[in-house]
Amino acid sequence: MPRNALTRLSSLAALAAIAGLSAPALANETRVNAEEAMAEAAQDGPPPGVSTDGGPPDNMFAQSVFDETWLSIGVGAGLSPSYTGSDDYRVFPLPLIVGRVAGVGITPNGPGLNFDVLSQPPSEGPAQTSISLGPTFRLRGARDDAIKDDVVALAGELDTALEVGVQGGVRIPGVLHRFDAVTLGGAVRWDVLGAHEGMLIEPSIGYFTPLSRGSAVQLVATAGFVDDNFADYYYDVTPAQSAASGLPVFDAEGGFNSLGVTAISTFDLDGNVLNGGWNIFAVGGYSRLFGDGADTPYTSIRGSADQFIGGLGIGYTF
Repeated sequence: MPRNALTRLSSLAALAAIAGLSAPALANETRVNAEEAMAEAAQDGPPPGVSTDGGPPDNMFAQSVFDETWLSIGVGAGLSPSYTGSDDYRVFPLPLIVGRVAGVGITPNGPGLNFDVLSQPPSEGPAQTSISLGPTFRLRGARDDAIKDDVVALAGELDTALEVGVQGGVRIPGVLHRFDAVTLGGAVRWDVLGAHEGMLIEPSIGYFTPLSRGSAVQLVATAGFVDDNFADYYYDVTPAQSAASGLPVFDAEGGFNSLGVTAISTFDLDGNVLNGGWNIFAVGGYSRLFGDGADTPYTSIRGSADQFIGGLGIGYTF
């Protein structure tokens, strides 16, 4: 089994991205990282204190679905705020596609994808510090439709943004025991569709540990920083919007935007992540808006700076 399967743990983009990324990104990216890292950990058995009773025989770990080319597809459902800063929640679908094709790692990024051009092929060497790097893109739909708050809806819908940039990270294995890992990651993206026309920077730190050959948990903390263009587009209340909605005029500025933490668990349904097949994942997280993201009337009057997400899904790996 490849010992470097933990390397893609750093593709958090942010989940990875609790601060400003959508709940689908959180659930999908972190679930994928946990699944891949579990595969590496299962090479040598579970961490200390985890029983192997009832688990598959050792010779099963000589063959793994995680080879040069593999894919995981899935679907689920999540719950997230109607828009960033809203206190109304909506259910949304969680589609999933992730894998490694032609030497490039692929992970979901909300309604978008991350690519790791440094993704390594399977190897039998000991786990070592590694780097991931590659392009990233995602669509950002905030107040573009399905606005539950009637007052906010009067301010008008916003255009969907296409954000393109670069993401990467450094993964450090064996922090508390030989199966865990800490990842320092981040992403920077720019809108190229002329919606917010701004930039986002999203640093993150994650901790992963397997619980057994078929289960794992990951904690991810992420911060978000936005420029003035982003803040103007999503947080301003213009005189025209004020007249339409009754909200006070507000002129937003960029800066520190959000901070959050998310916990993700993943479970292989037959107890052996190495052979692929069916698995389930669950995610729960909290983030808080700061600066003008919290002060805008869309949040301070009509919503809440406290944001929660949750999700549950099922996938199939082959």
